[in-house]
Amino acid sequence: MVAATIRQARPDDADHVVRLVKALAAYEHEPEESVLLTAADVRRDGFGDNPRFEVVLAELAGEVVGFLLFFHNYSTWEGRPGLYIEDLFVEERARGHDLGRRLMAAAAKIAAARDCRRLDLNVLDWNPTRDFYVHLGGRQMA
Repeated sequence: MVAATIRQARPDDADHVVRLVKALAAYEHEPEESVLLTAADVRRDGFGDNPRFEVVLAELAGEVVGFLLFFHNYSTWEGRPGLYIEDLFVEERARGHDLGRRLMAAAAKIAAARDCRRLDLNVLDWNPTRDFYVHLGGRQMA
């Protein structure tokens, strides 16, 4: 069995985040040059006193192979904060090790600890992972 780890990203993981965002772009049939994100952007906006987003990483055998990037939003109906998942991606070679579910579980745990009432995300209509989110209890919002 290959050792898998889920952990919060650190500033020195910025290059991994950029690499994985570019891999996500390729998965979505977008050219790599459409990704303008840099490691400096990740360090500036993802860390420090007032981060604009947070990242959870998935490692397989000590190698970073997946990520989940999220930030806070607010539900006026719930009167509570929520978390919005901007991206979740696991490299194809690392799929089948339960990393996607574990990344979602990490986000749910963070949301619960922060009294967030909602965990929101959008999934492209052609993306076969839609069934994965439904299996986890996700539902389509109108």
